[in-house]
Amino acid sequence: MKKIYFFCTAFILMTSCVSKKNQTIKQNILTLRDSYCKAPFKYNYEEKLPSYNSDSIISANRQLKTIFSDQSILVLNALDNLDEVNEIMKLKKDSSLSSQVKVLQLKMKINSKITIALTELDAVAAEFDCEGERVAQIGNYVDNLNDSRNNKLILYSIAAGAVASIAGGIVKDDAWSSAIDITGGALGAGFGLATLNPKGKKVEFIHQRNLLRDIWHEKLESPNFPPFIWYMYSEKRFSNKEKHSIISSMKERWLHYQFDDDKNAADQSVIFKDGGLYRADDLHNRAAMLNQMQSATRTINQTINYLLLDLDKLIL
Repeated sequence: MKKIYFFCTAFILMTSCVSKKNQTIKQNILTLRDSYCKAPFKYNYEEKLPSYNSDSIISANRQLKTIFSDQSILVLNALDNLDEVNEIMKLKKDSSLSSQVKVLQLKMKINSKITIALTELDAVAAEFDCEGERVAQIGNYVDNLNDSRNNKLILYSIAAGAVASIAGGIVKDDAWSSAIDITGGALGAGFGLATLNPKGKKVEFIHQRNLLRDIWHEKLESPNFPPFIWYMYSEKRFSNKEKHSIISSMKERWLHYQFDDDKNAADQSVIFKDGGLYRADDLHNRAAMLNQMQSATRTINQTINYLLLDLDKLIL
């Protein structure tokens, strides 16, 4: 009897520790339901959007190709700085002081637009980073829920086996002893099998401002992104092979790696909705997708860096 009392006491202490851990997690989760990452406003698309007819833009500015790459010409167009660059090329033919001053003024105007674009890139990348961290915290919460559940089931399994073993040794009747052993074994096996639940717990996670949804549906414009950034995402000439846009390439990777090439499952996924009940796998997938978009956003800096190098050649 002392053995049974000692084991039950230890079992109660262990399960109470797990319960306290869950209470702490549930208190913390309340701070993660509402996103603290979203921008305070939506971007205004009433202003002129960059043209997506890239071939005509490059053809109309053939005179710039001696200095600027096709990508740089398209970026200048998106920033609405083509007029300034053309004016600089005319002024370069005049070596007077007034022309040089005018060139510097125009260069400052171009640099101002580039600075705004870089700031927008940093802001969007920061939101992806922040949102990815928020999802990771929720994912850790669900992982802890699943771990706590499995720990309880393992303890119950051990307890069932131990109690059955001790009781079987105490009971002298062979029939009762066998019945206790069978019952204890069945309970232990049942608790053990319950730990094999592949999906685990769910948690409610809300994200009405869903950046990934805009990427997945690939609209012509998105109020959740600055027009310049969305243009850089959508124009295929800014990708490595210039065959697919950044968004199209990203969607292909998501479909293959996150959804096992199941387009219907992707379209119905909670990841692209306003939120809902998430399992751990969905949360980890969402975090990975946000991190991928953060990296893709930061690579646009390389394109702007090439533009700055071309601009230096123009001024020299």
